[in-house]
Amino acid sequence: MPGRNRSRRPVAAATIAAMAAIVLASGCSSTPMADRFLGVVTPFRIDIVQGNVVTAERAALVKPGMTREQVRDILGSPMLTDVFHADRWDYVFTIVRQGTEPQRRTVVAHFEGDALKRLDAPALPSEREFVASISRTKPSGKAPRLELSDDERRALPRPVAPAPAAQSEPAGALRTYPPLEPS
Repeated sequence: MPGRNRSRRPVAAATIAAMAAIVLASGCSSTPMADRFLGVVTPFRIDIVQGNVVTAERAALVKPGMTREQVRDILGSPMLTDVFHADRWDYVFTIVRQGTEPQRRTVVAHFEGDALKRLDAPALPSEREFVASISRTKPSGKAPRLELSDDERRALPRPVAPAPAAQSEPAGALRTYPPLEPS
């Protein structure tokens, strides 16, 4: 009978290895539980931001007829410049941030020579809409007050005028230097 047990060992080991592989592969599924470790701990995921943020305000500043340098000053350097399409600049922006919806926008600037012919842009968000879309906190809706009122200004202590500095003779060795050019 000892020979019979030996023949079953390879089958049992293969079965255990196959079951272990199935269990490990099931951990790679794309279920919501895959974002958590043991169903409790959520791992940190780094924010991935690539490209130039082009908002509606920035795109409105770009006008046909502008030079490449002027467009670069407003929108920044393009993410893609193609040797085969020298008259086209692609501004691609992507952001993947934990807790927010991934975003991707493409703005294309078309040139004729050195002058901008047109700017192809999808419906771009305003700067406020963009910040709200990537913010992890809910906006309060109320803008912070950035200036003091007249009453608050009057309540501030008056600055003290510094005492006039007494004129003193220079201390230390006085040096004389020869002229730079011979006379």
